[in-house]
Amino acid sequence: MAASISGAHTCYPSAVVARRGGRRCAVIRSSLATSSPACKPLGMRIGRQWTELQGARDWDGLLNPLDGALRGELVRYGEFVRAAYASFDFDGDAPSYGSCRFPSSSLLRRSGLPETGYQVTRLLHAASTSAPSWLSCSSSYIGYVAVCDDEDEIERLGRRDVVIAFRGTATCSEWVNNFKSTLTDLPPTTSRRSGDAGDGEAPMVESGFWRLFTTPGKAHSSLQHQVRGEVRRIVSEYGGKGMPPLSITVTGHSLGAALAVLTTYEITTSSAMQRHSDDDDAPMVTAVSFGGPRVGNAAFRRRLEESGGKVLRVVNSNDIVTKVPGFPVDDCGAAREDAPAKRKPRVPRWLLSKMGWEYSDPGHGAQRGCIT
Repeated sequence: MAASISGAHTCYPSAVVARRGGRRCAVIRSSLATSSPACKPLGMRIGRQWTELQGARDWDGLLNPLDGALRGELVRYGEFVRAAYASFDFDGDAPSYGSCRFPSSSLLRRSGLPETGYQVTRLLHAASTSAPSWLSCSSSYIGYVAVCDDEDEIERLGRRDVVIAFRGTATCSEWVNNFKSTLTDLPPTTSRRSGDAGDGEAPMVESGFWRLFTTPGKAHSSLQHQVRGEVRRIVSEYGGKGMPPLSITVTGHSLGAALAVLTTYEITTSSAMQRHSDDDDAPMVTAVSFGGPRVGNAAFRRRLEESGGKVLRVVNSNDIVTKVPGFPVDDCGAAREDAPAKRKPRVPRWLLSKMGWEYSDPGHGAQRGCIT
């Protein structure tokens, strides 16, 4: 299931390109940042409630008012997203544009997070064939995978956590993908829990996001295959009896939030994960989405929920990105807009379906101000 937290202020990281000494550089800002992001978090011990904070009970009773421990976790994951921005090379004049500025071993430290207790195990890249021929279609660094390997932090969290963090839109080809807003069919999965086969509606997702997720680049496999391989390796190494519980938290901002939802779907519906689905030690998979757009239709949302994936959306009520693409359609078939009920215009569902704009917002949540 998914839930959302809304507010009237910016609640996610942002990147601004500025000039310093004649050279363009990225200035990363985040209202989710702690007062001293360079310090080791003095977070409360959440070992006994970590499953609830990851969505085991769909955040029931934790959103309104916002639970203090959950707030701390949202701030912490927001910092991992900020690191994905900070480590991206925004300098369009440099040969290294679009790459990661730092090696994996020092990425978090050099991005302002020196003592997280996590170690980056893989850099992630995405490519697109949607761009015009005059734009480069080479892969760009878009995020990373990090595993908690600090024993004190594992004890504090109550499990070994794996973070998959994605930045938002940064390259021209990614902007092109953002505007490909029609829905496309998803391929069949091997999920034993999928229950939508006979309901007449196929799972569909935004075509631009899906293409970015599944397109291989010149130097890298597709983001989908990178995630699949690294998660399989991590589960094999750290999962199983006698090991600390394992969680996988996928987080991102804007475009990265959409990729976080697709990644959560990929993990929870993959055959490798399904082999662990009946085990008590199966990893819990949660997406923490900051300022994310709509991703798929109602059938996609149901399949994601049935696969065990959890999604918590942190949104800015004034952010247009969270209200696009398409029109949200509820399970009763009524098209609606994010407006007061008495002013909601109704759009024929057959028309939205024909246009490929029949989206579904995942779940419902509490109304919240900015997380600071």
